[in-house]
Amino acid sequence: QVQLVESGGGLVQAGGSLRLSCAASGRTFSNYHMGWFRQAPGKEREFVATIRRNYDITYYADSVKGRFTISRDNAKNTVYLQMNSLKPEDTAVYYCAADAGYSSGGYSDPRRYDYWGQGTQVTVSS
Repeated sequence: QVQLVESGGGLVQAGGSLRLSCAASGRTFSNYHMGWFRQAPGKEREFVATIRRNYDITYYADSVKGRFTISRDNAKNTVYLQMNSLKPEDTAVYYCAADAGYSSGGYSDPRRYDYWGQGTQVTVSS
């Protein structure tokens, strides 16, 4: 089992920045691919970014590319999402997820991920 706890959400004006953190416990953090997803009211959960366990390779959704940066610190068992130039359409609950690498599907498919955090609210005002 892996437990994930997100933090860092809040209310910010458009154009501002936030940094989300996700602290992991339970299993060897470095063995997992890590991802961030988000879900706005009335919408499906969507992929935001992932950082792979090998070589820290990263992938981003087109909607956040160039504005968001995912990173990980294996010594601290933590994954981060730095969000800059925030827009009102970034408003959502943001979830951290861990992928052990055994499931099928692409890295942007939430069904691939084995463990999820409880989410943290990000609200961007215009």
